[in-house]
Amino acid sequence: MRKPLALVLAGLFVAATAATAVAAEYDRYERAPRGGSPGEYVPPPPRRQVYAPPPRHAQYGQPYFFAHLGIFDPNTDGDGLDGYDSGGNFDLGFGSRVSPLFAIDGTFGGYGADRGSDEATVVPLTIGGRLIIPHPFIEPYVGAGLGIYFSSLDERPGAISTGIDDSSADFGGYLSVGLDMWLNPRVALNFEGKYHWVEPSFEDSIGQEFDVNMGGWTANLGVRVAF
Repeated sequence: MRKPLALVLAGLFVAATAATAVAAEYDRYERAPRGGSPGEYVPPPPRRQVYAPPPRHAQYGQPYFFAHLGIFDPNTDGDGLDGYDSGGNFDLGFGSRVSPLFAIDGTFGGYGADRGSDEATVVPLTIGGRLIIPHPFIEPYVGAGLGIYFSSLDERPGAISTGIDDSSADFGGYLSVGLDMWLNPRVALNFEGKYHWVEPSFEDSIGQEFDVNMGGWTANLGVRVAF
């Protein structure tokens, strides 16, 4: 009695195993994923999109060119350019971002102002640095620099002097604050304010010397282009 019972149990086990295998094959080849019909291949859902990092700009060690146009507001305090109207300003330069937070700039420019027929002009040749707050799209910064300022003053005779038509080359410096708005990985729109310090000495027609503060604020709009 026990032997036939064992044979029956063995037969049931083999039948259950075979049924499981057939069901698995059916699920693999015949049953479609959710949303499809039997026998129809439905591709797997796409992978979740990976967040793309913002474009890199002005890569570290990469040089760039910049150019500005703006206005010059002369210093009118004490021995400054009293009575002179605001004038124009430009500068051109090259630089390199040597770290994520710091860049070095070399700049050539010019600014000037006038008072009637009197004219004052300054041509700075400077080197300086900028401390940058890194951001993918908008980067504020502060900067400072030193250099040689080539100044020229042409004034008609007046109550103080017998007339000045002289030029001078002097050591000067500046402080700046600005903002780069990156339009793409290589081009930025730039806003910058800069204050210049320079105080040359000029001689009038009879040899009297006058120290004149030829500094002041410049406000500029320009571009920065990475190579």
